[in-house]
Amino acid sequence: MKQGPQNVLDFHGTNTIFAVWNFKDGVDVTAAFQRVCALVINLNHSAYVRFPDNGASCVMGIGCGAWKQLHLPKPLPKELEEFQPVVGSRYTAVSTKGDLHFHMRGINESICFDMAADIAKVLSPVADCVEEVHGFRYWDGRSILGFVDGTENPESHLREYFGLIGDSDPVYKGGSYLFVQKYIHDLVAFKALPLEEQEKVFGRYRESDVEMTEDVKPANSHSALANVGDDFKIIRDNLPFGNMSANEMGTYFIAYASTFSTVKKMLNNMFIGNPPGNYDRLLDFSTAKTGSLFFVPTLDMLDAFSSGDFDNSETVHEDTADTQKNLPEPPEGSLGIGSLKK
Repeated sequence: MKQGPQNVLDFHGTNTIFAVWNFKDGVDVTAAFQRVCALVINLNHSAYVRFPDNGASCVMGIGCGAWKQLHLPKPLPKELEEFQPVVGSRYTAVSTKGDLHFHMRGINESICFDMAADIAKVLSPVADCVEEVHGFRYWDGRSILGFVDGTENPESHLREYFGLIGDSDPVYKGGSYLFVQKYIHDLVAFKALPLEEQEKVFGRYRESDVEMTEDVKPANSHSALANVGDDFKIIRDNLPFGNMSANEMGTYFIAYASTFSTVKKMLNNMFIGNPPGNYDRLLDFSTAKTGSLFFVPTLDMLDAFSSGDFDNSETVHEDTADTQKNLPEPPEGSLGIGSLKK
């Protein structure tokens, strides 16, 4: 199987398990981290061979705190940071701790379950699973609220452009920023709205999924504020989840992006408002319970991490456009990171 980016560009499957793990205090996590890096590679290779038409894959992201704790390469990916809450006049995009994130998906739920079990065997002695969400495809790609989710996703070659880091950070080219939020919906309140009002919340017509024209779409609708322009896109792999008995139903928002700054633009628009105070009306019915940023290394980097074969000595990012233009392309199959250079 070809080495390169993890499977962040594929379309989400019909079944998914999202899991966030945090390292325990006072425990050496190095060996377990190395094993789980090797395991993720193995899980993907196995899925590719055994179930080539299943769309099965496992993507692992690493949080900023974990990156530093594990003494991974320096400098860090340019936009990897501890996510700071986005505080609006009424609602807040909260920040929650996340050391490792796993996105397991496939047509069949069985493979997701087995992947999660294998990961738990390796990590349980040194880490706690603080979030596990089982997502599913709802009808024709709709959220529990009844509207199609992800219509603005880039397609074709644009998925790579907007989903993977490019020449702006050549050391981490092929990687991706991953941002996740767990939203809980107030279904009772939303369903109490007449259909016309529900559609104004989203800025789309429910049945057709057609976006309202600018002269009709409210300025505080979700589509008006979450879309920050054709030059700033992300890959959404959101899926709904639900527990009827606990009345806990929502959306697991998951975004892969070549820059985290694009995600921050969206969050600022939604929670602070554009202009400030004109916040996303969807937040009247959806509450963000989590918020964590991760970096998704390439499979080549995971391979190096699994053996500890990487250079974590400090180097310097060159930020000017002219310098970036003069940077040579790494050889085929090379990450251009210290001892990872071919």
